[in-house]
Order: sequence, then structure tokens, then C-alpha cells
Amino acid sequence: MNRDKPNSQKMQSEPINRSLNQSISGFHQQSWSQAIAKLEQAGTDYVIATIVGTTGSTPRAASSKMVITAYDIFDTLGGGHLEYKVIEHARKLLLQGETTQDLSHFQLGASLGQCCGGAAVVMFEAMVCQKLRLNVYGAGHVAQALIPILGQLPVRINWVDSRADIFPEHMPENVIKVVDEEPVEQAKIAVDNTAHLILTHNHQLDFALAEAIIKAGNASWVGVIGSETKAKRFKHRLAHRDFNQEQIAQMTCPVGLSNVSGKLPMEVAVSIAGEIINLYQSAHTELNPADLNQADSGHAGNTSTKKREGLQWQSLQQSLKLTPNAPAMRPKSTTQTTELRSVKEEHQ
Repeated sequence: MNRDKPNSQKMQSEPINRSLNQSISGFHQQSWSQAIAKLEQAGTDYVIATIVGTTGSTPRAASSKMVITAYDIFDTLGGGHLEYKVIEHARKLLLQGETTQDLSHFQLGASLGQCCGGAAVVMFEAMVCQKLRLNVYGAGHVAQALIPILGQLPVRINWVDSRADIFPEHMPENVIKVVDEEPVEQAKIAVDNTAHLILTHNHQLDFALAEAIIKAGNASWVGVIGSETKAKRFKHRLAHRDFNQEQIAQMTCPVGLSNVSGKLPMEVAVSIAGEIINLYQSAHTELNPADLNQADSGHAGNTSTKKREGLQWQSLQQSLKLTPNAPAMRPKSTTQTTELRSVKEEHQ
């Protein structure tokens, strides 16, 4: 299997890299701000790690930042075991698949294998891309027409085929080329809530992909190119393999907008692109029933409990308490003292 993209975009289907700092291959020369710009464009999840407070001797000063993805590291918090633990914790947050914040305290002593003797508080901000994850299987005529369209939309794409020489030389920034002799394996390891679009040149491969995706049960959508006759045959075969009607109904075949007809590759591609746009737009506008219930209860007169999100003052206060023997972290100016007091009062 071959993935033809820079490391900064390799996190859609591959497992999280556990060999932290085993080599320098994951390190990049870009600053943290340059990295964020590239990662946002590529639709890659990342964590910003910021030193928000220090006591005593530390490798980097307060406000120093680094950016961590599942495979890559941009900028530094000083190296050593502290940075190792920061990267490790950041990647645990990425596994949660949620945008979140976290504060952690690190004592730079024997437990971290460092002799600085100081302490640091690090804020972790996990930034999870809200773009639709889409696996496209097949690099034939329709896919060749479709990918440039999808390349201009808020979608993260793994483009899968077994034929390396059929892919175009240049790819949109949001597309990862995946060459795999067994495309079905890519379907099996896809992350939860991935949408799958099956456009291969082989009907048997189309069916094997659809079967694997439906069996996994974690897809947000499954679209298969083909006719009504092909759809009936696939549904019949799935039923004979003990898939129930609810499972079979997960498959959309034929794929594409019904009111956009035509058989030219570009006509089919435009029709499919329209359905993909409907897919991610409808996903963005759906409301969580739990949120609706909270809103209803609030309108019913229950205003005594305020909804809390993000880090609370108590968490900040607890994290900023270093060790009993360490000197307290004090603001460096009257302005900082006033800001901290106002934050505390607001959250009490």
C-alpha cells in the first residue's frame, strides 16, 4: 500500500503512530502558525500545545507553542521527555475525535527524566476538522472528472485504487492518493462516520466494498455508482448473505441527484457532486436532540443552571497550583492581576 501525500495529511485511515520521537521523520521546519495554515487547508486534525505558565527553570518560556498531528510535529516546547509527554497526551486527545481543551501540569524533575527543576502548565487545544470524511474507491473516468470538483469543497478525501499509474500527477490539497492492491482493506479500516463512494471498474469489487462497509456498521453514507438493475442485484445478494433491510437501506444506488441526468463522465460527476454537497450540508444543519431538550427546558423557566462549556475557573486554578515546595506562579503585572480576578469573578 502506498499513500502519496506529505506526512502532514496522513491521518485519515492509518493507525495512530505510537513510536513517538523514535526518529526525526515527523519533525518539520515550519513554525506552529505556518503549520496551522497548512493543516486547516488540508482538513487535518491537530492539537496546539501552549505553555501558559512556568515556575523556575524550564526549557521554553510561557506562551511557547507547538502543533501536533497524528504523525507530525511542528515547532517545539524544548524537546526532551517533557515534549515526549506533551506529544503523547496530544495524540490521546486526537483519538477522542472531538474539539476540546485541557490543562496539564508537568514537574520537570526525576519523574520526567529532566533536571531543570522547574514546572510548566501546558494548555492543549484539540482542533478537529468538521469537514466530511470521504473515501472514493476507483480512479476511472467518472472519478477523474469528480475529484477536481470535490477538491474545491469542504471535504477530506482518500482516493483509493490498486493502479498507481492511473492517478493524475497533481492532486487537490484535500485529497490523499491511496494505492492498495486490496481496496476492501481500506474500507475495513476507515474511521467512524466516514462517507464512502464506490466508483470502481469492477462490479464484483463494488459489491465487496459495499458489503464490507455495511458490515462494519460505522459509515455515515454509502454510495455506489450503477443502474437500478445493479442496485436490485446488489440488494438481493446482500439479503442472501443475511443482511437485514435496515442494513441494506444504508446503500444508495444509483448514486447522484435524480434530476441531473446524463451519461457523460462529467455529467455523472456533477450529479454525484450535488449529492455529496447535500450530504455535508444536511449533516451541518442537523440538531442534536439532547441540545434541543436542553433548550426546551431552559425556555420552560429553568434559568437557575447556566450551561458551562470549555475550561472552568476551578480547573484553571487547580492546574496552576504547582507543587507545595515550588514557589507560587504570580502575575507579572497589575494588568494581569486584574484580568485573573475578573475571570475568577465571572466564573463564580
